[in-house]
Amino acid sequence: MNKLIKDYLKFYGGRTLGSAILFSRAEKVIPGGVCHNIRYHPPYPCYLERAQGSRFWDVDGNEYLDFWMGHYANILGHSPQVVIARLQDALSRGTLLSGIVNPWEVELAELICDLVPSAEAVRFCCSGTEAAGYAARLSRAYTGRSRIIKIEGGWHGACSELLYAVKWPYDKPESVGLPAAGQCISIPFNDPEAAAHAIRTHAQKLAAVFMEPVVGVGGFVPAEPEFLHIVREETAKVGALLVFDEIITGFRLGLGGAQKLWGVFPDVTVLGKVLGGGLPIGAVSASSRIMQTCNPFVHPEKWERAAVGGGTFSGLPLNMIAGIAMLRYLKENQGWIYPRLEEAGKRMRERIEETAAAQGILAKCTGIGSLFMTHFPFQAGLNLRSPYDVWVQTQVPKREVELKVRLLNKGIYVMHGGGAISIQHTQDDLEFFYRKLEEVFQEMQAAAPEPGQ
Repeated sequence: MNKLIKDYLKFYGGRTLGSAILFSRAEKVIPGGVCHNIRYHPPYPCYLERAQGSRFWDVDGNEYLDFWMGHYANILGHSPQVVIARLQDALSRGTLLSGIVNPWEVELAELICDLVPSAEAVRFCCSGTEAAGYAARLSRAYTGRSRIIKIEGGWHGACSELLYAVKWPYDKPESVGLPAAGQCISIPFNDPEAAAHAIRTHAQKLAAVFMEPVVGVGGFVPAEPEFLHIVREETAKVGALLVFDEIITGFRLGLGGAQKLWGVFPDVTVLGKVLGGGLPIGAVSASSRIMQTCNPFVHPEKWERAAVGGGTFSGLPLNMIAGIAMLRYLKENQGWIYPRLEEAGKRMRERIEETAAAQGILAKCTGIGSLFMTHFPFQAGLNLRSPYDVWVQTQVPKREVELKVRLLNKGIYVMHGGGAISIQHTQDDLEFFYRKLEEVFQEMQAAAPEPGQ
């Protein structure tokens, strides 16, 4: 590590002493110091104290323009008043009111069924991870089959059923302690021939194909139309279910998610993030016919039905009320919200590549709608069509550490080299980002080793 590279880490340490102290304490009581590994970055993460609009402030008083936006969930920005006002009213009635059914879970389920094309019935839980696990169980129960095909580089949370082939190398386990291998098979993204072959090969035992229409952790790479149509056609032929994980894309690419945008409709849709209005939520939705598999009145014996849902906080009124406020606002204002976010995201991806090129840095920015992610390819002319391309053909550590920390030093927070634009990000915010990004690319170019070193 040369002197210039050391300097940006040293500068970060000098302005985040409070975070350093907190991380030192955290390491003693939390394994690795964090409860989600992606929140760590060298030399230690900055600790948030409060957030509002497009910004947050850390424990040292530093202000950051935020593009991580609560794991892409905060489409209305931090602490949107339209949600806060409803929650303040709800809090006056109590906090832990779960365990008793409430009218808000009915209203939120009705909103989802109205907005998401494939949804006729819904069950709520507390996270996207939980919802994905339930969707896997539902698929196996409905089809009477055991195997699941997933996308290489696809992340569906930490549920054991789908924690396979997330990060490169794909042939190595993602974790110790997982069930015996063999029931989850991975296929390359945007490879129609490989998908068709895998579906046909495992047809007799195949319960479902799981996919994110826009692969998140794997690089914000959108599915190509031919790939989506082939997977939809082949799963239908063999009687397997197509499951869309729209935890990121649901209500962010549009009210109907990616499925409405591209006109390819899954059998089961998993939702979360934006849906919760800033509170924890997960949801499994499908046709009424499929969802009857977990209906205790249709299948009274426990060995006849799928256990989908449960948990102390499932259907928590606060979460339901926040979700209702979010979806209502998006529905009432869809005419300007989504076009504005689409245009801002398109320009963001263009400006990042233009700014990098002006400084002699090779960069590629992927994404769709308001989502963007920056990559540093090893060579020019690469078309990043899959998570494999991102992991093998780009400099992931450079994106995850150097770009991230240098931008932190400028007062900007990104994750995986990018993030999500909210309606609270003004044009002045975006221009501020472009100016600071230019400074960062200048520093990165100056710090780059000479050829042959």
